[in-house]
This record gives sequence, structure tokens and C-alpha cells, in this order.
Amino acid sequence: MTNTTFSTNFNLILPVGTQIVTKIEVKKPGENRTWKQGAVGVIVKSPTDNSHAYSVKLPDGTEVSLRRHELSIRKQFQSEGLQPGCDFLAEYNLFDRVIYRCIVGSRAYGLDNEQSDTDRRGIYQPPAILHWSLYGVPEQLEDRENQECYWELQKFLVLALKANPNVLECLYTPLVETLSSVAEELLSLREIFLSQLVYQTYNSYVLSQFKKMEQDLRNTGDIRWKHAMHLIRLLLSGITVLQEGFVPVRVEDYRSQLLAIRNREMSWEEVNQWRLSLHQEFDRAFSKTNLPERPNYEKANQFLIKARRLVVDS
Repeated sequence: MTNTTFSTNFNLILPVGTQIVTKIEVKKPGENRTWKQGAVGVIVKSPTDNSHAYSVKLPDGTEVSLRRHELSIRKQFQSEGLQPGCDFLAEYNLFDRVIYRCIVGSRAYGLDNEQSDTDRRGIYQPPAILHWSLYGVPEQLEDRENQECYWELQKFLVLALKANPNVLECLYTPLVETLSSVAEELLSLREIFLSQLVYQTYNSYVLSQFKKMEQDLRNTGDIRWKHAMHLIRLLLSGITVLQEGFVPVRVEDYRSQLLAIRNREMSWEEVNQWRLSLHQEFDRAFSKTNLPERPNYEKANQFLIKARRLVVDS
């Protein structure tokens, strides 16, 4: 299903040992003989920059000089025909296939102000013919100008099963704009995605991000305060998930404290101390939680199969 798109970066110096395919006809030095476009070779000497040529050894041992625009990386060359062209996907307006659209981010949390964007996330369900094709389907659709992102149904389920915070919040946000019958059934099953994996996923992300902020503080004397606010909110959310078995989205009880972080009214030391105390509370919640060790993979799989069958003829 994963659809990998290759992009040629002509500023990248290819290392010795890279297998290539020629994009031009190559003349053998000192002879009236040529290799047609598409000959294979291996780089035996790389230039220091792309204004100079590569030394390439061909299968019979002959070495020739080729510039970057005269060769392709073999793996990319062989995959080019497997990439979906614009004409192929243009037949299907995949944004019309959105089955679930919701608002997340600051507006859903109740932490928005007049400058806040409206972040929309959700799920799209492509027609079966795209799954059956060589090209597969895009894992997600993005409209960056309008702050929108929609995951393909299977991708969304996999992320939810891994306790991805952004995806779990999509399942619990109160701000829902589009809800198909398939999406409605998914919301009725949302508890199957909650497990003790929340503890590992949320904790590890917050730890890594606070480490980066500490580096920023040492290097620049400042941090991204809005990001710090959301990391604290994430810990508060994770604790509730383990204790109560649902994902809280609105944060009325902590709104003033969280906004104090974003508005720089709370010192870094106070923020970090709150974080450390929340880690301890998270640990206690983890030791007592009634959530299963793992999510319910089987029910998620059954739901996906049922949903896929519904689009066989679409």
C-alpha cells in the first residue's frame, strides 16, 4: 500500500559503488562503438561537486565519464514506471472520498485565540480499484494551505493501534464535520484502540521533545512555548486515558495553567517541574490501569475488511 515517491536531487553527490543506468548513448573511448541509452554501470569515482563528472565502470570493464544529468540511480530508474502519474490519480478526486472530517488542535482543546488556525484531520476511503492497481493509494492527502490532512483508512487504523496521539484525538474530538456510516461505526469502536501503549508512546515523545527544548535553551536562550504547552497537555491527556479509559480533548480544568505556559507567564523551571511531577503521576496511573496491554487488533482488522468490502463496486 505504501507509495514511495522518488525525487531526483541533483545536488546530492552519489557515492562510489552506486549502480547507475545511463540516460544517454555512451561512446567507448578510442573506438567506433557505443552503448545505447539504458546501459548499466557502477560509480568507481565520485566528483567533489556536480560541476565535474563521475567515473563509471560498465559491465565489460570500460570506464567512462558521465555527468549527473546523464545517469540515473538504478533503483530509482526501475521504479519510475510504478509511480502513479497525475493522469491516473486525476480520474479520482480523492478529497471527495473523505468519510470523516473533524477539527483538532487548539480550537478542539479550547486553547484557541483569534490567531489560531482551524486544523482539520480525518480519513478518506479510496475506491477498491486503486488498491488493486500497481500504484496503490497515497497514505495521506494534504491541503497545507487550508491546514487539512486525511489518512487512508488502513493507515489511520495502524496509527491508532500504535497509540498515535494525533489520531486518537481525532476519534474523541467533539468537533466533527463529516461522518459517514463507516466512520460512525469506527467511532462506536474507538475504545478498541486504547491500551497501555499510550504510556510508552506519550511518555517517549514528551521526553525526546523536552530534551530538544533543553538544547534550544542552552543554544538560543529560548524555546517554543506553545510546543511546551502542548507537551504538558499530552501528559495530562495520557494520564486520563490510563485512569478513565477515554481520550480527553477539551482541557477546561487546566486551561489557565496551559495558557500561562504559551504566554510565557510560567518560567521554564516551573514548566519542567510540572512535567516531572506529571511523569510520576503517569507512572502511578500505568501501574494501576485497567487498559489492556495491547489494543484489539482483531476487531480493527475485522472492521477494515468490512469497510473495504463496501467499496468494491464503487
